Amino acid sequence: MLTYPPNRRSLVRFDAKRVPHMFADVLIIGAGIAGVRAALAMDPRLRVIVVSKDEIDLSNSAWAQGGIAGVLDPEDAISNHAADTIVAGAGLCDEQVVNAVVEAAPELIRELSAYGAKFDTVDGRLALTREGGHSHRRIVHALGDATGKEIMRALIASVRGVTTLDIWEQTFTIDLLTHDDACRGAIVWNPGHGKTFVWAKQTILCTGGAGRLYRETTNPDIATADGHAIAFRAGAELRDMEMMQFHPTVLYIAGSSRHLISEAVRGEGAYLVDANGVRFMAEYDDRLELAPRDIVSRAITSQMEKTRQPCVYLDLRHLPASLVNERFPHIKQVCSEFGLELPQDLIPVRPGAHYMIGGVTVDLSGRTTLPGLWAAGEVTSSGLHGANRLASNSLLEGLFFGQAAGEGASHAALGIPDDFSVPPVTSDWPPPAKEESLNLTDLRNSLSAIMWRNVGIRRDAESLSLAAGQVDFWNGYVSAREFQMVEGWELQNMLLVARLMIETALARRESRGVHYRSDFPQPASETAEHLSIIADAEKGT
Repeated sequence: MLTYPPNRRSLVRFDAKRVPHMFADVLIIGAGIAGVRAALAMDPRLRVIVVSKDEIDLSNSAWAQGGIAGVLDPEDAISNHAADTIVAGAGLCDEQVVNAVVEAAPELIRELSAYGAKFDTVDGRLALTREGGHSHRRIVHALGDATGKEIMRALIASVRGVTTLDIWEQTFTIDLLTHDDACRGAIVWNPGHGKTFVWAKQTILCTGGAGRLYRETTNPDIATADGHAIAFRAGAELRDMEMMQFHPTVLYIAGSSRHLISEAVRGEGAYLVDANGVRFMAEYDDRLELAPRDIVSRAITSQMEKTRQPCVYLDLRHLPASLVNERFPHIKQVCSEFGLELPQDLIPVRPGAHYMIGGVTVDLSGRTTLPGLWAAGEVTSSGLHGANRLASNSLLEGLFFGQAAGEGASHAALGIPDDFSVPPVTSDWPPPAKEESLNLTDLRNSLSAIMWRNVGIRRDAESLSLAAGQVDFWNGYVSAREFQMVEGWELQNMLLVARLMIETALARRESRGVHYRSDFPQPASETAEHLSIIADAEKGT
């Protein structure tokens, strides 16, 4: 168990007599696939508030391209899906969790259809594709390459019809509220009402990932590690924070934002070639382009170094144009905006930060180590992904644990009587002082650059230690300021979580899955222990 001192218990000062108070049976923080599925699991007798950082349809889940994995082919088996997940997880999966989730997958997919999600079909049956690390075709997809968008459309339409549920959009969660060593809700902020205390019998954290910590990322702007940070400051255990997954194929166009090129492109037969036209994956793994993501990402990085080029290329020219046009309409449209035509042109790609495997420790029911707090989705470490997430298991995890946490929190809240008294909570801030303003954009860009260079696909003790020193320096003066805007709170959260990632990356002196230490290039053993980290409150400010 590692400890790290938080900067402060709360990012803002507050006076309970001057802040509006709201009361709910259950508070759900985050409105991606895990949060919305948790909301749908609520008992109708409960009053529920769902808080969304942005508009409800702008979650990371809606960006998911490839699909959702589940055994629906008679030639496949649950045991195959479990085995593929465990192999990809590189000795760090919880087999009980893996078995439970993959066994539930077919029914969860059928349930999505019942909610109105329209998946792609062939001759009246669900169309299945294959992605890296999978032994069989078991990936269900929608709109060709916009599965997340379609799933979220159906789930959001369902949740909007729930009369006992209120959705607060464009509302930022600053911190969790705790009293008597239990979570009691959260303090939130939005432009219309300012700060608000939301007191809840049970709270579910579904805030997504941390991809924006890196310069090269597939994640939207909202993925700033807020849930990881607020849970840590509240005293919840986090684990495996060194495990950030990098997606091998991100569209690389100088000056543009980065766009994910789905793993399903390689699943349908695309090749990876370098700047010289050499198909190179055979040099790195017998599974070629369908090796797990960590292997392909490192192979691409090595090949870019060999050729001294900033990218490699996806080659679809040997695939039927009709297949490419039908399966990847969104990717085709994005590429065409930059003058690239599928499948006639080579598509420039390089790796980017994609999915945060580490997070808040949860059990099979979605309970965290902090009483009253549940969690689901990318903000968690559930034991499903181990050290490397198998493609298309992320939406599956969000559904499974969103439902589990929703049912658990719902049951717990029903057993707690209404109490509209306010616990004696206070902030830990000294009197305000006048301070020079900071260029937050410059700081954020500097943080994402050093995380990409020093805490990226390859790491070593020297680069990690240099990053730790720099992040500590920035954190020293950024954390001392009280911001009144989302951009400042996001930066404080990102600096804290970056430091936790560095701390655990230094502590894991081996290479395992997505965590590659060039100074410890081999795994220390066949299996490994989770690296847990909690706040050292005695050393905090």
